[in-house]
Amino acid sequence: MQTKDVTKPIGKFGSAIGKGLIAGFVGTVAITASQMIEMKLTKRKGSTVPADAVSKVLHVRPTSHEAKQKFSQEVHWTYGTLWGIARGLLSLAGVKHWTATTAHFAAVLGTAMIIEPRLKVAPPIKEWSKDDILKDILHHAVYAIAAGVVYDALMND
Repeated sequence: MQTKDVTKPIGKFGSAIGKGLIAGFVGTVAITASQMIEMKLTKRKGSTVPADAVSKVLHVRPTSHEAKQKFSQEVHWTYGTLWGIARGLLSLAGVKHWTATTAHFAAVLGTAMIIEPRLKVAPPIKEWSKDDILKDILHHAVYAIAAGVVYDALMND
């Protein structure tokens, strides 16, 4: 009697998630560097919009300016790392390489441009300057490309 190995699908799922988390972390390192360089060049201050969104959704309030800055960093790193899971799920669905990177980029950028204004923590995109839109596209492209390159290297297929 032949038995079916049910661990293979579970293993593929776990592998895609784990590799996605690694890719998401590296993507977060890349977007952080991109943003830091851009902020230094443009003299722009850091944003707390992602933390403001999480605060609004989870009804948590940092107790001081320092706590808000720390919370903002925690949200930034957690959010970016977790988005790597989407890259892993795309691969499981058969979407790979540059097609997956493009879809991942569209999902991450689209979420930032739609969810944050809906939560009223950022203005709607129609109120953004062209420069702000281009900077956001650039930063999210850096994230998606870095995450995609790493994910593809880890998949080794």
